[in-house]
Amino acid sequence: MINIEDIVPGNSYACKFRVETMLDTLGRPAPNLSDTPLKGPGLYEGLGVLMQRDMEQRLVRLKDEKTAKEFVVDFDNIWDIDEVIWETLE
Repeated sequence: MINIEDIVPGNSYACKFRVETMLDTLGRPAPNLSDTPLKGPGLYEGLGVLMQRDMEQRLVRLKDEKTAKEFVVDFDNIWDIDEVIWETLE
């Protein structure tokens, strides 16, 4: 796996992440498009594509692949960083 300090600007990367956020009763980040009621704050884990990195504040902005929501996560709550290889469907 790749260290967050070693990623090359301009390349695409993804990582697993953990963030505390409002969740619905099914454990999904709120708000969402379902009628499921809110459960309250909790930990959400997902896989996200890195969009921005702030080395001074040790934060990344990423887009969750499952929900398409964006999260800001500190370096301590990301792991399994790897390069993304994009393929087009024909």
